[in-house]
Amino acid sequence: MPTNLVAENAFGYLGVIFWMIQLIPQIWKSWRTKSTDGYSHWLALVWAVSAPFLGAYAILQNLNTPLIVQPQVFCFLSLISWGQCQYYSYQRSKLRAATMTLVVGVFLAGLEVSLVFAVKSVYHDGVGNTRALDFVGIMSSVLISLALFPQYYEIWKHQEVIGISILFMLIDLLGGVWSDLSLVFKGGKLDVIAAMSYSLVIALDSVVIICALVLNPRANRRRHKEAVAARDEEEKGTPPTDIEVDV
Repeated sequence: MPTNLVAENAFGYLGVIFWMIQLIPQIWKSWRTKSTDGYSHWLALVWAVSAPFLGAYAILQNLNTPLIVQPQVFCFLSLISWGQCQYYSYQRSKLRAATMTLVVGVFLAGLEVSLVFAVKSVYHDGVGNTRALDFVGIMSSVLISLALFPQYYEIWKHQEVIGISILFMLIDLLGGVWSDLSLVFKGGKLDVIAAMSYSLVIALDSVVIICALVLNPRANRRRHKEAVAARDEEEKGTPPTDIEVDV
């Protein structure tokens, strides 16, 4: 497909906007319910860890500005969501949860800077060894994929999708769609590794959404049947017992 700079940047900015707000519904849901039950803290943490790899890859590949900003925002929001899990699920104090989040954030920022300089020393804008660059890009894809498996376990354990915001999953999915389209309109050879990262987001988020559409109505029907059965038992009451009277 020929290069279309306007479309490339338009879809790129759409991807950034969606991934800037993707975790806000989840953060809001956790804050409103004061609970993160059913939402895996590993999902948020591993996504945060994947961001430095994706960010370093985007910088080294000189992708458009929106796709460079994208992982930074993604990491920031993931860390906030992870911090909420520490506070609500693990009952840590606000100060301790905030400190843990800050420490992890500083570490990840240092990791991204280190990756950029380390890989740049051998990559030289495509002239040198590309294995290190490929490793960084592939690692981000692997981490993004692995992150959702703990959430799948939560879904299996509860037999429904609870704790995680479906709106969050939908926005995240659409962010991947726009980012993929931005790469397509960049023209030239398609960046397969970046495209794979975004496509994995689309596929894995879709699984959660489909599970919610299938399992949640079943769980609601099951709870309704159990409530009706319990009410019927209550209405029947206990059978009268024979009272013996001494004559």
